Amino acid sequence: MSLNPHAADARPAPDGSRAALAARFARVRERSLALASPLSPEDQCVQSMPDASPTKWHLAHTSWFFEAVVLGPHAAGYAAFEPRWHHLFNSYYESLGSRHPRPQRGLLTRPSLASVHRYRAHVEQAVERLLATADDATWELVQPLLELGVQHEEQHQELMLTDILHVLSCNPLLPAYAPADPPALRLAGGAPPPVAWLPGPTGPVRVGHEGEGFSFDNETPRHTVWLQPYRIADRPVNCGEYADFIADGGYRTASLWLSDGWALVQSQQWQAPPYWILPDDPRAPASHWQVFGLEGVRPLDPQAPVSQLSFYEAAAFAEWAGARLPTEAEWEAACALPGMRQVDTHVWQWTRSSYDPYPGYRPWPGAIGEYNGKFMVGQMVLRGGSVATPPGHARASYRNFFPPAARWQFSGMRLAKDGAC
Repeated sequence: MSLNPHAADARPAPDGSRAALAARFARVRERSLALASPLSPEDQCVQSMPDASPTKWHLAHTSWFFEAVVLGPHAAGYAAFEPRWHHLFNSYYESLGSRHPRPQRGLLTRPSLASVHRYRAHVEQAVERLLATADDATWELVQPLLELGVQHEEQHQELMLTDILHVLSCNPLLPAYAPADPPALRLAGGAPPPVAWLPGPTGPVRVGHEGEGFSFDNETPRHTVWLQPYRIADRPVNCGEYADFIADGGYRTASLWLSDGWALVQSQQWQAPPYWILPDDPRAPASHWQVFGLEGVRPLDPQAPVSQLSFYEAAAFAEWAGARLPTEAEWEAACALPGMRQVDTHVWQWTRSSYDPYPGYRPWPGAIGEYNGKFMVGQMVLRGGSVATPPGHARASYRNFFPPAARWQFSGMRLAKDGAC
């Protein structure tokens, strides 16, 4: 059974795919622990703001998901590792029971990190048994749920990195998550040429996911959108260009900002992206700035795509630059154009589209119907992928979404303009 209800072929996956899914499950579970390995137990218990979660909670919650969605309903004789933890590690699934308040996840000093690791091992062993022993009828039910669980854990792997970066940014010592500067987490690579404006596809275009590969329900159904002539930048906005915006008074010019964004600039005293370290003179060029990242404090690379921006900051920069943010349909239609660069490997890119259902959208049945649909209000769509996105996780139709004020993610922007070249 496919998780995409609009897939042309909804037959069960062949038995041979069990081994492939088992291998992917094992790799994803190992990667979560590897991402946490540079962190101390103390690091992994801290919650620096209500929107972020402790690393330990991510490790437990992703195990809870397999337990609550796959093992409990479908693995005969499965015994929960600790039934009381169901309340602790449920995130937002009303149909699956009560849950600990999200802003208080950092108070969960118990269970210990070692106990969470044992919980993960317990769940992994049970999933592996289910993969090996499920009959055809059970396999048809659990295969799409296991695939969803793997994709869900990959999403949390990115959140583990964005959340721990916020945690470490609150420490006056500004300690590095990964002092060795691993290439997989490095943003820039050489000086890009000046931005080029590419003509985007126009007229009726098809957007959304189709085919037999995995997709979340919010990527479907595939449908037709009419696009007026537009141009789209061949690369995201970089730090040097954003430093020019700051130096030109971008954070002091109300006319550039949407009203709610300007209120945040004033109330929270925004002067730059959150991990930029201001020089004595904020009008200084990019070469005078430093930035805190997963590898610690480093000189700001003016060629790196600017990151950790809110939607409001992206929209204000676009106004200053005489451009706009693309709609998500424009972005998806253009992402495969020859010449498009840094599409899904550097920063998620804010669009001007609200996170709304596609025409004909229906949530998945059952508890997993709470995964996406109920958040379709008050959020903006981002497209692409980032340095923290697990390899192979993103695709052209992927719809990431956050509230417009969110600025702790690896979020940047790509500009668009109306009209043909």
